Amino acid sequence: MSGIEGKVIAITGASSGIGEATALLLAERGAKVVLGARGSDRLEVLAERIVAAGGEAAYAPTDVKRREDLSNLVAVAIERYGKLDVLVNNAGVAPISIFDELRVEDWEEMIDVNLKGVLYGIAAALPVFRNQGLGHFVNVISTAGIQITPTMAVYAATKNAVRTITEGLRLEAGDKLRVTGISPGFVNTNLAESMTNSEVKSQINDQMNKMAIPPVAIARAIAFAIEQPADVDVNEIVVRPTAQV
Repeated sequence: MSGIEGKVIAITGASSGIGEATALLLAERGAKVVLGARGSDRLEVLAERIVAAGGEAAYAPTDVKRREDLSNLVAVAIERYGKLDVLVNNAGVAPISIFDELRVEDWEEMIDVNLKGVLYGIAAALPVFRNQGLGHFVNVISTAGIQITPTMAVYAATKNAVRTITEGLRLEAGDKLRVTGISPGFVNTNLAESMTNSEVKSQINDQMNKMAIPPVAIARAIAFAIEQPADVDVNEIVVRPTAQV
């Protein structure tokens, strides 16, 4: 029996990209996945795909900007499966641009989704984990916070804030909870679709076309952290394309 089989794992941003790949891989390895994302139609299709392959899945429309949606996602896991073993805080947006453009609404969107969304997830799951005496947070961060580049300052700031929160949470977690940060490099996802600057969007898409790795590469890293024994806490994993500097 693997360290994943039978675990109940909730995933935000589950309808595409890293979230979708993670849901499929974990379900294949025997997890009961609870899918959260804004698009209920895509969630339904994904859940049906998992069930058709012999897995178990539930879903709840989830906008991580709404605290009540994260609370509901966790509640669905508890109501359906009686527990929650892991929360994967994966949802993110990246409407990047240079500061001079003053795209303040885009800055706020990144703060609301990338940062506050993670905090809302922690607020929803932490009391459940404490009550159970076990639980695992997996926060998807980014290499953008490791190497700062033009146009990505606010995006990187939100991701570095999540990096700080992840480490602070680990230090407070005690010996029953686990906390993991996963920092992907260029991954072939639809993240660029959230970009409002067409020139920057084109540049990012060009880079992704040249070197991006598939989302399943990150899913495998997430699975690795989850499948470890309860007394092993994988704290940080960085996964880049070999060609990425």
